[in-house]
Amino acid sequence: MTHTARRIGRSLALVLPVVLVLSGTLAVTSVPWAGHTTTESQMLTASSENVSVRATSRAPQDVLRDKLLTELQEKDAGTALTHLQRAVEERPSLAKHCVSIARALGRAAVDRYGPTRAQSFSRPVCDTSFATGVSQQTQGS
Repeated sequence: MTHTARRIGRSLALVLPVVLVLSGTLAVTSVPWAGHTTTESQMLTASSENVSVRATSRAPQDVLRDKLLTELQEKDAGTALTHLQRAVEERPSLAKHCVSIARALGRAAVDRYGPTRAQSFSRPVCDTSFATGVSQQTQGS
């Protein structure tokens, strides 16, 4: 009797975890997403075509440009230009991108403030590239 019970116990010890994992996986994949009121049942699929695709990291200059453009919208162009100058001083590798970032700020300043007021924020950051961006945006090029 003990031998038979031991044998059944070992079999269950091997089979039961596999059954539990598979049933749990199947249960999770068939649960509709909470909060959706659509009539279609949206289900999580266990496989995806893009599983091996990694998220791309953004270049530091792109992150800085987006941050400064947001700052221009939330505060003003002067603050964004000051922070651009500080960022270039702290990370000299950004110096080669300073011109393009300052021009983008100049264009965004024209869109936000108009050409006259945007020009009032101009300062010699990145060889007056901000002023060049203001001028380009004003001329529509």
